[in-house]
Amino acid sequence: MLDRTDSPRPLPADAALRARAASVIPGGLWGHMNAARMPADFPQFFSGAEGCRIRDADGNEYVDFMCAYGPMALGYRDPEVEAAAAAALAKGEVSNGPSPVLVDLAELLVDTIPHADWAMFQKNGTDATTACVTIARAGTGRRKILVAKGSYHGAVPWCTPSIAGVTAEDRAHLVEFEYNDAASLRAAAEAAGADFAGLIVTAFRHDARKKQEMPTEDFARAARAVCDAAGAALIIDDVRAGFRLHVGGSWEPYGVRPDLSAWSKAIANGWPLAAVTGNDRFREAATQIFVTGSFWCGAAAMAAALVSIRRFRETDAIPHMAAMGERLRAGIAAQAAAHGVTLSQTGPAQMPMVLFEDDEDLAKGFCFVSAALQRGVYLHPWHNMFLSAAHRPEDIDFALEATDAALAEVARRFG
Repeated sequence: MLDRTDSPRPLPADAALRARAASVIPGGLWGHMNAARMPADFPQFFSGAEGCRIRDADGNEYVDFMCAYGPMALGYRDPEVEAAAAAALAKGEVSNGPSPVLVDLAELLVDTIPHADWAMFQKNGTDATTACVTIARAGTGRRKILVAKGSYHGAVPWCTPSIAGVTAEDRAHLVEFEYNDAASLRAAAEAAGADFAGLIVTAFRHDARKKQEMPTEDFARAARAVCDAAGAALIIDDVRAGFRLHVGGSWEPYGVRPDLSAWSKAIANGWPLAAVTGNDRFREAATQIFVTGSFWCGAAAMAAALVSIRRFRETDAIPHMAAMGERLRAGIAAQAAAHGVTLSQTGPAQMPMVLFEDDEDLAKGFCFVSAALQRGVYLHPWHNMFLSAAHRPEDIDFALEATDAALAEVARRFG
């Protein structure tokens, strides 16, 4: 792996902030945005963003292909979204009950998502996936939840990737299967037996550091079938992919509709919001569980979500993201061939993953993204990336100039 201490350019403001943070924040930062896992020249702190561009604390600007790890589907500081959120804030963010916008948003979701008869709101994707699992257990009176090996569903003990602080009891009722393996899924359902409460599955296989896989039609239909046979809940975790692949839910093109879905990320274009949608079979169970949060009914994020979802419905935002992703993918493929570099590009084009062959230590990936960063393009070496409706052809072409130089550097260093 690259020498993380050998940064090719100084980031003095970022370095000073990291030093201050290290003394008052464990590890300097927690969670998925901790830049300690990135090449040394990647900034930790950012001072602003607009459209598809971000600025770090030292004033450097980048065309961004992470979109805040997914939330920015329409682009940073989208004027229409920000105006709606500001108008809601001017009236008051939190009170003894929700703003009327909560009802407006629930109605819009039910009208937009084919499987949805009702909606509930939270703040984070983990809130939503956990609520789905809880509702499934309440509605069935059972305990076992089927989960794919390696899938990410959030950051609380039942699903976090880390086992630090997690007890065996926290995961005692999880039964694992292999994503996209219908036989493995059926075996897991059989193992759960009469205690099978629900199956939670991501929209596509988007495990970190691995090639991405779209679900096969056989697998998607098997998921619906095993749940129907057992009277269990099919839960789609659409936190990451929701409103980027299909406005009605990521498995809608497969003709497979879940009982419950978890949403967040793109739902409010950067404003903190998550949602659970469900069908009438689980309506009563949703009334029985107790989930809440002091800020879950904040009006600004819901106003932002109203605008965002209407834009996904009424404009070409989703196909535009896909088109820009295809433009980027085709350009990188041609460049890799020209430079004799072997890589894989997997996942949907609007949520791309780029991995290099024979790169277990990510040395090639680090070289690639660092070289692109120096040329004003922010990519990720081992996490799926994101396109937004704010990416224009000229942004993609600018990025491709950087990736061409970056792939040349990979070829020079590792060829």
